[in-house]
Amino acid sequence: MSVKHKPAIAFARRDFASYSRRPFLAAVAKDVAKWMLIAALGSVFASAARAQPAPSPQEKQALAPTGKLRAALYLGGPTNVIVDPVSGEMKGVGYAIGKELAKRMGVPYEPVIYKTPKLLVDDVSSGKWDVAFVAQDSEREKIMNFSGVYLSLEHGYLVPGGSPIKVLNDVDRPGIRVGVPAGGSVIIPLKRTLKNAEIIGVGMPEAAELVKSGKVDVFAANKANLFAISDTLPGSRVLDGRFSVDRFALGMPKEREAAMPYVRKFIEDVKADGLVKAAAKKAGVRGAVEE
Repeated sequence: MSVKHKPAIAFARRDFASYSRRPFLAAVAKDVAKWMLIAALGSVFASAARAQPAPSPQEKQALAPTGKLRAALYLGGPTNVIVDPVSGEMKGVGYAIGKELAKRMGVPYEPVIYKTPKLLVDDVSSGKWDVAFVAQDSEREKIMNFSGVYLSLEHGYLVPGGSPIKVLNDVDRPGIRVGVPAGGSVIIPLKRTLKNAEIIGVGMPEAAELVKSGKVDVFAANKANLFAISDTLPGSRVLDGRFSVDRFALGMPKEREAAMPYVRKFIEDVKADGLVKAAAKKAGVRGAVEE
């Protein structure tokens, strides 16, 4: 008897499964679509909630007194600006953030390029620039106001191929010449770390050639810069570990306090919106740390 009714039972099962699955799948699809729409709207509303209003007339005057945003940047590092030698195209985290700030303010964007961080900082009271994208340190805090930190990077060392220097502790020896970006934020923690090696300030664009020629034995900087230099020097190595952390923020001359609430909110917004991460990825930044 079981054999006689087996086909009917099998047919009933197939029939039930076929018809019961359709409304179930339709319901699932409807629910998925609903939740996707809710998620999308949530993202839109979150962005709208973060959306920053245009600066007040007082804030705009403090940020861009000439009617355009003049952003101070120094050459040679992906944290600030790299200029393509053929096309002239600019990229870098500082460059991208400055461009976005000018866009949100509704003013033209004008990069002001310096060869070294020292030259940039020395010009803080010149009136030649409005905002800068530099690492925050105790000396710069005396002459500049800063937003919150938007990018943190390890400070480390680069050595050429064949160097006997293998680990961080090998650097601090008599006769070792350590190149650094002139006026760079790496100098203060480096002076605390090194008691015997000689520190030599140079321009970032010359760093690779100085390491290659042997005019410096080691180059110290944030690791974004070190990896960028290493890419041009076959066999060179960025040593494991760090001796401090570079913390980048938007800086303004002390007399521009009226603009600081706006720029602090702006930096928080571009971090939350992913602009900083996108700019870092485009510029090839490596060595970042979460704090």
